[in-house]
Amino acid sequence: MNLHITTPFGRRPLTAAQIDAQANAAACPRDATVNKWAVFRHIAQAKDWIGVSDRSLSVLNALLSFHPETALMAGEGANLVVFPSNTQLALRAHGMTESTLRRHLAALVEAGLVIRRDSPNGKRYARKGQGGMVAQAFGFDLTPIVARAAEFEAQADRIQAERRALHLAREAVTILRRDAVKLILAGVEAGIAADWTGYRARYEAILGGLTRSPGLADLNAIRTALTDLVANVSKSLSVRQDVEKSNGSAAHSGRHNQNSKPKAFDSGKAPRNGDEGEGRGRPVGDSGTAAAYPLGMVLNACPDIVDYARNGIRSWRDLADVADLVRGMMGISPSAWRDAQDVMGPDAAAATMAAILQRAEHIKSPGGYLRTLVERKRAGRYSLGPVLLALTRARVSSMRPRS
Repeated sequence: MNLHITTPFGRRPLTAAQIDAQANAAACPRDATVNKWAVFRHIAQAKDWIGVSDRSLSVLNALLSFHPETALMAGEGANLVVFPSNTQLALRAHGMTESTLRRHLAALVEAGLVIRRDSPNGKRYARKGQGGMVAQAFGFDLTPIVARAAEFEAQADRIQAERRALHLAREAVTILRRDAVKLILAGVEAGIAADWTGYRARYEAILGGLTRSPGLADLNAIRTALTDLVANVSKSLSVRQDVEKSNGSAAHSGRHNQNSKPKAFDSGKAPRNGDEGEGRGRPVGDSGTAAAYPLGMVLNACPDIVDYARNGIRSWRDLADVADLVRGMMGISPSAWRDAQDVMGPDAAAATMAAILQRAEHIKSPGGYLRTLVERKRAGRYSLGPVLLALTRARVSSMRPRS
């Protein structure tokens, strides 16, 4: 390997990263050929590992566009050097200012993506020899992209695999959370003898370790804990007691099931005045008592919450009970839920919880989102009506056939 290290023009220092980039370029086989846009996609996927920003990538994209061929071959020598002026380069980088352009060019050089081949006066240009071929060029050498193409592809594949694993882990945790909530609810309502309070506490403790942006290791730990919990609850459900036979009275069994209706995953629920047995279709307003929003409107706008109700939602009390269960499933703290009930009113808080569940995939922190709505309600800047109307419109729009 015949290595000749070139140095930058003017006051720019020669750095270790620049020396490494030139050494890699010199060691690259002359017949190595890559598709420049395929390598660029790999670089974009691995940008965090490489250490470049989106803006730096837009400059690299512009530099690549100045090479006339899609294929880059290491043996092309001066033909792999592009020499646009800063004005031309800035235009292709979407109007980037010259000072910003210089900063991102320096970042690309330090990341080992391009090599600066400076002329004696720092200008970028090319000299052509016989037949119009470029004999010597001063500008930015793209050879490192060819030399490191396999490295970038490997990193991009690794990052994509990690993202897939993270996505699958999130899906698994979501399903396990749903299974745990519904299985515990089924056991309590069926009157099966088991430590349901302990299961609920265990579920809350597991979710207590779920951060806002959990990593793969955290998700896998929570996944393992939830899998064990679901297995234990499933085992308790499989050992069903014949309540009707043991009590000797169907009526007594009916009363037992009625009394075992779960209050929520948190026992500290705010008291509700006169809502037991009331409210079938009763409208709810922003005061939480009576106004313009009937229960049917809430369920039509937020149908997902019905999936968490074992026997359907036929009253505002049913909605409140299910909302409390959903609250625990989404990791919303009991204190945030009580604040919502106190400030919004019990029914409006339940309807708001249904709306949050309906938009759960778009909300990173349901607990923080609920607290924000509570503060807006205190300031008189939150109304339930527009939320329900927006969700209804979104559902209607999604059901329309696309032309």
